[in-house]
Amino acid sequence: MGIKDVLKEELANSSRMARGYARELAGLPPGSLVRKHIKGHYFYYLVYRQGSKVKTAYKGRLTSAEVQEYREKTAKRRRLKARLSQVKKQVRYLRSVLRGRYAV
Repeated sequence: MGIKDVLKEELANSSRMARGYARELAGLPPGSLVRKHIKGHYFYYLVYRQGSKVKTAYKGRLTSAEVQEYREKTAKRRRLKARLSQVKKQVRYLRSVLRGRYAV
């Protein structure tokens, strides 16, 4: 088994990981949760981008468990985005190495 075979295998694994991360990201809610104080009560809104516009979705009064769940999902989304970015860079590098741009 040569170096190129190992690199091809690593490229396949990295591509599979990128697809998995993207699939997980699609299942998470976009944006972040914002709390607003209006007339003595707290209301929650989900704020996210749609293209170049900022959209707001009213969520109403939420329990502390629901707020915590949104925060956990937001943190998970951040981690997944960072991992996806790292894996995409790795895929680009491996493809360029296999094309012969860099010496193996």
